[in-house]
Amino acid sequence: MSLRWARVAGRFLGTVALTYLGLLAVTFFIGRVIPVDPALAIAGDRAPEHVLQRVREEMGLNQPVWQQFALYVSKAAQGDFGTSVLTRNPVWQDIAKAFPATLELATCGILIGAGLGVPLGVWAAVRRGGPADQVVRVMALVGYSVPIFWLGLMGLLVFYAKLGWVGGPGRIDVAYEYSVPTLSGLLLLDAALAGEWEAFGNALSHLVLPAALLGYFSMAYISRMTRSFMLGELAAEYIVAARAKGLSEARIIWRHALRNAMVPLVTVIALSYAGLLEGSVLTETVFAWPGLGLYITNSLQNADMNAVLGGTIVVGTVFIGLNLLSDVLYRVLDPRTRAR
Repeated sequence: MSLRWARVAGRFLGTVALTYLGLLAVTFFIGRVIPVDPALAIAGDRAPEHVLQRVREEMGLNQPVWQQFALYVSKAAQGDFGTSVLTRNPVWQDIAKAFPATLELATCGILIGAGLGVPLGVWAAVRRGGPADQVVRVMALVGYSVPIFWLGLMGLLVFYAKLGWVGGPGRIDVAYEYSVPTLSGLLLLDAALAGEWEAFGNALSHLVLPAALLGYFSMAYISRMTRSFMLGELAAEYIVAARAKGLSEARIIWRHALRNAMVPLVTVIALSYAGLLEGSVLTETVFAWPGLGLYITNSLQNADMNAVLGGTIVVGTVFIGLNLLSDVLYRVLDPRTRAR
């Protein structure tokens, strides 16, 4: 048994290592293909040639490509993504400041999306072909079709500019910006721990609209996939047998059909969460949300390739981590996969 688990762990770690190495290779060669000279970005457009040459030597750009890649991998493994041209700070410091904002926004978004999407998908599957099913499908279609930046602009116009129900762009008003001590980087959590309830309410008013939009976007996908999985489960033979035994319809739906549908649905929710964590670039840009997506966008506009590639690696790492987590949960929820 111990040998079997050792082999499983070895395959697991090998898959993680190869995946991460592939991610580093892709980001490295993207940085080399893009027609941006890192030395020129650091030294400036008017720097003399001997200064550019010195910067290239310090950055290792005069070495063979394989040596550059080996150096890149070794530094990335230590969390060293270089220095940002835009902020002059180490990239990992900038990412450490920006990522909690994205984490807070994406977490609230996926809670809304999964919390509404799963029940709506179940409801649509149970009422297949009826008015409830049509309403849910139209809601999902709108969520897929309407550009999220347009919804964001309309939301700001209606709920912020006209009605004043929510806060405007940004994460918090300037008056409260320095009243909350930074502990975790999650503004709502930090404000609650510090007992700054006015700042908490202000931050929540800024968060509710972008989180609701991201929640609606993910809800459209999750509800559609839930409906599809539930339709397959409700047509299975064990559902017919459960009804023949006289089990209540609610127990059949929520205790049996949904439980089996949750096995593939975990992967859907995990990937939706990863999609929100990758930066939600358009949403963060519209709402001036100081997260990872806005950081990568500003860095790209200023040819700050160290920051862009560092942010890309973080996004890829998030996808790898959540994929692995969904695989573990898949095995926990489905006992049949443990014997493989």
